[in-house]
Amino acid sequence: MSINQVIAQRYQIIAPIGEGGMALVYLARDLRTDHDVAIKFLRPEFKENPDFLSRFQREANAASKMSHHNIVNLLDVGEDTNNPFIVIEYVNGKTLKDIIRDSKTLPQDVSVQIAIRILSALQHAHQAGIIHRDIKPQNILVNQKGYIKVSDFGIARMVGSKTATMAETDKSVMGTVHYFSPEQAQGETATVSSDLYSVGIVLYEMLTGTVPFDGDTPVAIALQHIQAKPKPLRELNPDISPSVENVVMKALEKNPHHRYHTALEMAQALKIALQSPEKESTLDTPIITLQEEVKPARGAQRKHIRNRERAALLALSAVILGMLVWGSVLIIENIISSTKAPYILDLQEDAAIREAKKAGLNYCIVRQPSSEDVGTVILQSHDYDYPMKRGDTLLITVSSGDVQQEVPSLVNLNIKKAQEQAERIGLKVFEYQRISNPKESGTVLSQMPQAGKMLDFGGIIQVVISGGEISVPDYSGQVFETIKSGIIKVGLVPTVSDEVLVEDAAQNGRVATQFPKAGEKVMQGTKLDVVIYVTKPSAENTP
Repeated sequence: MSINQVIAQRYQIIAPIGEGGMALVYLARDLRTDHDVAIKFLRPEFKENPDFLSRFQREANAASKMSHHNIVNLLDVGEDTNNPFIVIEYVNGKTLKDIIRDSKTLPQDVSVQIAIRILSALQHAHQAGIIHRDIKPQNILVNQKGYIKVSDFGIARMVGSKTATMAETDKSVMGTVHYFSPEQAQGETATVSSDLYSVGIVLYEMLTGTVPFDGDTPVAIALQHIQAKPKPLRELNPDISPSVENVVMKALEKNPHHRYHTALEMAQALKIALQSPEKESTLDTPIITLQEEVKPARGAQRKHIRNRERAALLALSAVILGMLVWGSVLIIENIISSTKAPYILDLQEDAAIREAKKAGLNYCIVRQPSSEDVGTVILQSHDYDYPMKRGDTLLITVSSGDVQQEVPSLVNLNIKKAQEQAERIGLKVFEYQRISNPKESGTVLSQMPQAGKMLDFGGIIQVVISGGEISVPDYSGQVFETIKSGIIKVGLVPTVSDEVLVEDAAQNGRVATQFPKAGEKVMQGTKLDVVIYVTKPSAENTP
């Protein structure tokens, strides 16, 4: 794809923003809605590969069945010159993997809130009959407002379809080895429980900064998923509560039947864990389930069971919804709003400003004489990597050069450019006078001291500025209200200074005289005083 190329007569490519093993992703502008979108194209080398075409189509099919605030939603599907693509909402932010890498570990409350949002997305997907099969921090996006979005259903499957086995895929297993479940590691069919195991791994990594299983080869890691017991979380992070550790360890049970049955159920367990942090229940503690095994019932009994299940589901949903509202504040305060001071010493001013903006910081430039070259950053108010909040101000001290500076030539520069040039070397520009002159308004006509003289740091250069020059048009006899906007457009400031009473109604509102007179040369912004005719009231209307 090339920059500015228009796809399907609708999407204009802006820039590449990512790539994976199967697809290339570009930022684009939807020319119909004027919104930014992300377009995912199948890699050129896979366009003729039926397996990859099938996976690409499967992602589109899965996404089309879902619409949820915690899922990167599908917007369009198409094909451009035999190149299939899908259009998804653009999430401007970071991946959860980036955030973990930057922060090492996340606070417990924040980690749990993120996990609850992932579970909310999975609950929606599972209810639509879709298993994700590749839940990992790289597929969890966090936008600049703190919203959590689950992405990449590229290897998702519909419930009831068979997952590819190791034999069917040349000994490769669908999913990512650090995050997939024991059953996926053995090539068995992935289930709802498999996604919940992956959420447990992600939560483990958020809380400890490391994955529970690692090794030199994918096979070695897969074997650990099948055989090894993860190290208790509190050995790695003592700040984790027993109750939250218990939920994670239950999610990481080897036997799928010993894990949580639904995403909603696991979210409820996390909510309870936050409320009761010291509760150290055993892994075989009964869990809340919405589908208890009941004996066959008739009539009123069946209705009573259905009502009870419906009430339980509504209660759990309400609790989780309340958690989401509260948790948004935590995520924004602890992740989205947090940043770190960049290293900007020895950078030039422009580069330092770019780094500050990239970190989400405001900046304030101050100048100070030094032996460093003009424009070089010599001090920063916060040390490199110092924790800050987005929107905080980073004070940047820039060298203005030696204490005494040679006065630059400012003549013929625009006043703003002249000020910028002088400020870079620690001098100030003072507008001494503005006069009528044919040169463009704001142009420096003369300066004092003249170029080449020496001034101490903070010294003042006085300048005379052009106010532009206008030849005043003749407005006499014209209706003032009609020509008022035209007077402003010329560069004059229209003002009615007086009125003259007349009996001729046709003269009402017309310009009688003007000052300055027609043909005079004046500065832009000069006031144009006009006297207008006003119709004298008739005798019959006079009281």
